[in-house]
Amino acid sequence: MNPQAKLIFTISLLLGTTITISSNHWVTAWAGLEINTLAILPLISKSHHPRAIEAATKYFLTQAAASALILFSSMTNAWHTGQWDISQLTHPTSCLVLTAAIAMKLGLAPFHFWFPEVLQGSPLTTGLLLSTIMKLPPMTLLFMTSPSLNPTLLTSMAILSTALGGWMGLNQTQTRKILAFSSISHLGWMAIIISYNPKLTLLNFYLYILMTTAVFLTLNSINALKLSTLMTTWTKIPSLSAMLFLTLLSLAGLPPLTGFLPKWLIIQELTKQSMTPAALALSILSLLGLFFYLRLAYCATITLPPHTTNHMKQWHINKPTSTAIAILTTVSITLLPISPLIPITI
Repeated sequence: MNPQAKLIFTISLLLGTTITISSNHWVTAWAGLEINTLAILPLISKSHHPRAIEAATKYFLTQAAASALILFSSMTNAWHTGQWDISQLTHPTSCLVLTAAIAMKLGLAPFHFWFPEVLQGSPLTTGLLLSTIMKLPPMTLLFMTSPSLNPTLLTSMAILSTALGGWMGLNQTQTRKILAFSSISHLGWMAIIISYNPKLTLLNFYLYILMTTAVFLTLNSINALKLSTLMTTWTKIPSLSAMLFLTLLSLAGLPPLTGFLPKWLIIQELTKQSMTPAALALSILSLLGLFFYLRLAYCATITLPPHTTNHMKQWHINKPTSTAIAILTTVSITLLPISPLIPITI
């Protein structure tokens, strides 16, 4: 892709995200979401592969439908209450439609089917954008409207997301699809707590972005799109493979790594809200996700292929690991010891 075109699309992406995050009016928030969608489409389809074109088409159709629902929800609310302010969403039908629209934007179950397919058809760098930055505007809208939304509906969708994200990721062999189901599972943890403690959702979201970025950049640097490719990286870049192993375990939420922190605080908050069954269900369902993270980690570090795998051989290159990967993987592993400071800020 032309560097000037890529620069324009990246700036448009940042502009759309900034407009949605900083707006109070529904129409400007909707305009920001549309700019975002139009800016990411060329980045998804830049390889001109049929799978990439299919992914871009699926992404466009789902995001256009979700944007239309957001506009419909805000117009219904404005019709009944005269308010266009985002935080003044009070009409029950508008709240219901908005919950569905944001779930579709984020890839929250039962509106999650598009996300793994789109991620599989995108390059790893675009997949990173789809999994992190593109979730920021809808997450902001969810945060701003959280007092008005139905907690029972959000809890049901959250448990369903965690279950489906863990269950459907079990038999995957493509790293991008595994990370897509990981994202769906993490969104369940964020959605269940947003009605009770929205700042915990933001903390979970920020740490999720941190750990997912570290995993995506590592996979991009070793060019691992399949588990069979991942198996041969241990002999080439052992230090990076070891850090990937720990980052994946952190993403799974194992103590004493960073990923344990949001799960710990969310389970604590759910117990305080007398939602012990929901906390128990989430904890048990997260074991499904733990299985495929361990599978990825096992392929990355512990096992060597017993036979010749049918992929292009990558020759050993002594190139230094990028500073961004080094910083992100370190933070993804070592952030838990400062957790006593977190309750002060939230």
